[in-house]
Amino acid sequence: MKQLKHYALLLVFVLMLGLIAACGSNETSKQANESNAKQETKAAFPVTVKDGLGEDVTIKAEPKKIVSLIPSNTEIAYALGLGGKIVGVSDFDNYPEDVKNKEKIGGMEFNVEKIISLKPDLVLAHASGAHNSKDGLQQLKDAGITVLVVNDAKSFDDVYRSIELIGKATGTTEKANEIVENMKTKLEEIKEKAKNVKNPVKVWVEVSPAPEIYTAGKGTFIDDMLQAISAKNVAGDQEGWPMFTEEKAVALNPDVIITTYGYYVKDAVNQVLARPAWKDVPAIKNKRVYDVNSDLVSRPGPRLVEGVEELAKVIYPEVFQ
Repeated sequence: MKQLKHYALLLVFVLMLGLIAACGSNETSKQANESNAKQETKAAFPVTVKDGLGEDVTIKAEPKKIVSLIPSNTEIAYALGLGGKIVGVSDFDNYPEDVKNKEKIGGMEFNVEKIISLKPDLVLAHASGAHNSKDGLQQLKDAGITVLVVNDAKSFDDVYRSIELIGKATGTTEKANEIVENMKTKLEEIKEKAKNVKNPVKVWVEVSPAPEIYTAGKGTFIDDMLQAISAKNVAGDQEGWPMFTEEKAVALNPDVIITTYGYYVKDAVNQVLARPAWKDVPAIKNKRVYDVNSDLVSRPGPRLVEGVEELAKVIYPEVFQ
């Protein structure tokens, strides 16, 4: 009996040693993984990327302070988890809420001195305004700041490239790939659902109200979105953002009217419904006029797929609600 007791105590002792060894092994493994992760991040820099102007830009070290010159870049950076590194944004930035706490560096004409005073490692510029801001961007470069010009996205594929570019430049490639894949998956799900649309409707999208009425033609995100949900853009034979007279717009006889300027025109929907010249248009007769968030359907960032979904829900509520 005594021997049995000694044996039991010995067994407990051996098991305890095993547990301690396992814990030590797990902790060592955890530390090794963390060390490897840190080494991988460090190994990602310096990195050279081709910017939106086709020029090679080298980022020497992982950026710690970033200034964004355009809202779409800011949204991408936040989606990549870089919000804490953003020290300056444009006057036009409005999303996410945290941008209100960031320093403002100006609008189309950014404040070079202000940006330099923030001491950023990286400035995210944009190809859409790079030529007009050439001198200002050069001043930033002369001050020793790395400037990355992000491509001017005209399609979903272009947006994916923008996200991947910023991801590579900031050491967040894995997160960038995850965002892109999620966007692609969600967009395909919407397109698959749109196959249930039996009668495609004609849609007029108004991005600016009377007296200067502007709409979205081909080569815009809005046109791509309408195609994705099996809707017909009545201005789809036009290029870019054409201006229409009221008479020509009415002649297109849309089933649905979408406005995108409700954030600066009060009661936009009712104003459209009250237009005398439009009273016989199906969209007016059936009260099918809706306002959608302009940023979701025109800003080239991660929320574009939300824009597709918002359009789908108001145009085809029976399919997408």
